[in-house]
Amino acid sequence: MAKTFTALHRGARISPYKARPVMDLVRGKNVQAALNILEFEPRRAAPMIRKVIRSAMANASSDLDINLSRLVVVDARVDGAGLLSGRPRWRPRAMGRAFPIRKRTSHIRVTLAEAEEEN
Repeated sequence: MAKTFTALHRGARISPYKARPVMDLVRGKNVQAALNILEFEPRRAAPMIRKVIRSAMANASSDLDINLSRLVVVDARVDGAGLLSGRPRWRPRAMGRAFPIRKRTSHIRVTLAEAEEEN
């Protein structure tokens, strides 16, 4: 069983719907390749995910047996978190109804592991 290193960003102020396509770009990639992809990705979730990957790399660097250049993103997911609270605000809808404005947040989780040696 390979060692895994995880990092989280809980309560990220972005909708999971917007962050998941960016996370799909890096899942299964080498860490350096993933960071290069995110460096030039224009979407707003890219810097958040890049920061979480760097945090997981820092967690892995504490283990002296791990070769950082061989780390791979084995699990990368964006889960929905709670709605951002604050004063209630409303959006007008059809026939005089009012719907609340929902500000969604996310939990961003990245897990890294060392790639298996190829014989």
